[in-house]
Amino acid sequence: MTSLFFFVLLFSSLLISNGDANPNYKEALSKSLLFFQGQRSGPLPRGQQISWRASSGLSDGSAAHVDLTGGYYDAGDNVKFNLPMAFTTTMLSWSALEYGKRMGPELENARVNIRWATDYLLKCARATPGKLYVGVGDPNVDHKCWERPEDMDTPRTVYSVSASNPGSDVAAETAAALAAASMVFRKVDSKYSRLLLATAKDVMQFAIQYQGAYSDSLSSSVCPFYCSYSGYKDELMWGASWLLRATNNPYYANFIKSLGGGDQPDIFSWDNKYAGAYVLLSRRALLNKDSNFEQYKQAAENFICKILPDSPSSSTQYTQGGLMYKLPQSNLQYVTSITFLLTTYAKYMKATKHTFNCGSSVIVPNALISLSKRQVDYILGDNPIKMSYMVGFSSNFPKRIHHRASSLPSHALRSQSLGCNGGFQSFYTQNPNPNILTGAIVGGPNQNDGYPDQRDDYSHAEPATYINAAFVGPLAYFAAGRST
Repeated sequence: MTSLFFFVLLFSSLLISNGDANPNYKEALSKSLLFFQGQRSGPLPRGQQISWRASSGLSDGSAAHVDLTGGYYDAGDNVKFNLPMAFTTTMLSWSALEYGKRMGPELENARVNIRWATDYLLKCARATPGKLYVGVGDPNVDHKCWERPEDMDTPRTVYSVSASNPGSDVAAETAAALAAASMVFRKVDSKYSRLLLATAKDVMQFAIQYQGAYSDSLSSSVCPFYCSYSGYKDELMWGASWLLRATNNPYYANFIKSLGGGDQPDIFSWDNKYAGAYVLLSRRALLNKDSNFEQYKQAAENFICKILPDSPSSSTQYTQGGLMYKLPQSNLQYVTSITFLLTTYAKYMKATKHTFNCGSSVIVPNALISLSKRQVDYILGDNPIKMSYMVGFSSNFPKRIHHRASSLPSHALRSQSLGCNGGFQSFYTQNPNPNILTGAIVGGPNQNDGYPDQRDDYSHAEPATYINAAFVGPLAYFAAGRST
């Protein structure tokens, strides 16, 4: 008991040192979902609330004689990369599945965001038999231009994987997204749900049958932007885990078993899915009392022991202000993803009155919740410089984000195109962005809790869909009044 008391005490002093700020989580949840409207590609609907955006990418897919309109731009550029987009979709769906009952009216907004992505992913999977389309837009040319998505004049090259050019990572992540979304729509649109699941099974089969990394097939078209550094075994495990949850078919359980043990990471991201798969599979061990999944529960707990600051096996740095610090480039993507896993695992622990050990310390669910809350509160402004890293939340937030559409005059105000280079005039100014991308979470502060708010500092100032998608679950948890 002494070690348990000591651990909780240590957590209390470390994690609540900056004061229990309790920001408005409901407002943050609403804005985190609104952000996705600013990232939309394709014809915008009448109900579009982010009104400074207009329809774009309306001929996407025409280079391959298919319709690939829709989906999301991943970050501050005008390219559609399906690996991070599918991961974004999976995380939004997981948020809706785990926290939907706590979302209130925001659940419908989450569904709309998910469907905007899955409508596009279905086109990518079903347009041409034997092919999976995995991206639109030449990233090497796009990144040399600074122009609004509405004005794009760069090549909208179409990229695909196939039996001869495999991409198990992007295919299995697409399958995960479709399978997870099929459960989100099961009770509200059963026909759509069945289409999502049938497509997920086909795409997963393709990922299993033709194994290989999409980075090897597509090279400079996806690297260094969204190279699959972790390989594709983690996606195969992740995709099969989602199909197992959606179908309960033992085929997927046997396939996961055939993969053997995975890596023991201390990170979770659009690239490395192991920790997410472990937490997802541990649900079966904890909630369903299925001992066949005990090893994944153990792997999930080993991962968490690498995250907790006072665990003997911790490999995670924290800034002086209490922020988890993993990597210099877009650090908040890891913070939001890991925070999602901590909150979700704590939820499983609470439901089953489960505890576990990191060395001699007994870990109770509230230890994970406290750490999650500290990360959420830090991002929302409870940090040394009192900066909210969510755009449009509180009065002090990043004003010069690295985002083309946000930084250039709205198409509604100035319809003429600026051309590929014309936008750089806005890029290099110190003026705040004219358009507020409400809800966007940027890459975040440096390891000293500092944030220069410079548009050209993309590793700190660029928002991304996958940073936001993982934040939705923890926000919903705390918005429902669950601070412990």
